[in-house]
Amino acid sequence: MRLFKTVHDFDYSWHTVSAAQWQKYPNPDCPHVQHVDVLDSSVDPETGVLRIERLISVNQKAPALILRAIGASSTQYVREVAIIDPKTKTMTLSSKNLTLSNILSCEESITYTQHPTIPEKTLFSHMIEDWSVQRFQQNALLGREAFSKVLERFVVLAEAKEEAATNASK
Repeated sequence: MRLFKTVHDFDYSWHTVSAAQWQKYPNPDCPHVQHVDVLDSSVDPETGVLRIERLISVNQKAPALILRAIGASSTQYVREVAIIDPKTKTMTLSSKNLTLSNILSCEESITYTQHPTIPEKTLFSHMIEDWSVQRFQQNALLGREAFSKVLERFVVLAEAKEEAATNASK
């Protein structure tokens, strides 16, 4: 099995990127993602590692004839497990399709890590099985662009909040 991998730098700190990740959906730039529900979350008391399991509802625009033939609907479900390690500044999101997994299984992994030499940057890597690379390349680009917008808004709001707190204490 071939894998598709892409790497990108975000010009934001790991703390900003990992916090903004939770604001990624809903997002008008990624209309295929309909809902994201948290199923479970826990923190390892010894390591401080946070684990979050989510169910993501996605609307895939497959031809209706194909959907009927395989007994599927346009709404697909994906299980995502996020592992956030604040000590190593690593956030890994692993996802796998639940819908139609008996026909085709697709696994995806996204990792955010602090840049090793430029701490105010974050490295992003994205890996997915090659069975549908073209479709996922398009969605990955949309997702990355949408997340860049979320990051920009997140930073503006954080700066405004900090400024308001500073002004209030004067």
